[in-house]
Amino acid sequence: MIYPKILEELIEYFKKLPGIGEKSAERLALSVIESSEDDIKMFSKTMIEAKKNLHPCTICGNLTTEKICSICDNEYRNNKLICVVEDYKSIFAFEKMGKYNGVYHVLNGLISPINGITPYDLNIDGLLNRCKKEENIELIIALKPSIEGETTTQYINKILEKTKVKVSRLSYGLPVGAELDYLDSLTLERAFEDRKNI
Repeated sequence: MIYPKILEELIEYFKKLPGIGEKSAERLALSVIESSEDDIKMFSKTMIEAKKNLHPCTICGNLTTEKICSICDNEYRNNKLICVVEDYKSIFAFEKMGKYNGVYHVLNGLISPINGITPYDLNIDGLLNRCKKEENIELIIALKPSIEGETTTQYINKILEKTKVKVSRLSYGLPVGAELDYLDSLTLERAFEDRKNI
């Protein structure tokens, strides 16, 4: 064992974060040790507060500290244009783009029979209810280009094919298997502009 046991434990916790390997975890853990006690207390407090107070918006599923998120609560957003995403991380990516003025709907996953995830495990009923409440709705399916993303897209399109809901998808200029929250704003903007009807 190279490090003291408590430092090894701290490194192991950092390694649980996405995208953090052994070296990055070591640097983060050592940085924590070198930080002031006040900074560490504030860091700990902020993490606990975030975990305790952030929850899904009752309308779209985005993260919020209120009942309704700031996007759904914004009267200047076009609530007839709904971008359907896998998780709230995708919302952050699209909002950074700064070009989309509609609202969102978080599915909380993708259909994946091999992993035991069925349509009933996703927030699809909530999406259907939103489509029933408004007229002239357009859904923009913004799921990653993968087998699971395609399966979910086709399922949503199938259950809405006898309705008046217009269903489109982001253009396929996106790299296959790409995580949408890691793509640059220009790529996302072009995918939105070039979206195709399904």
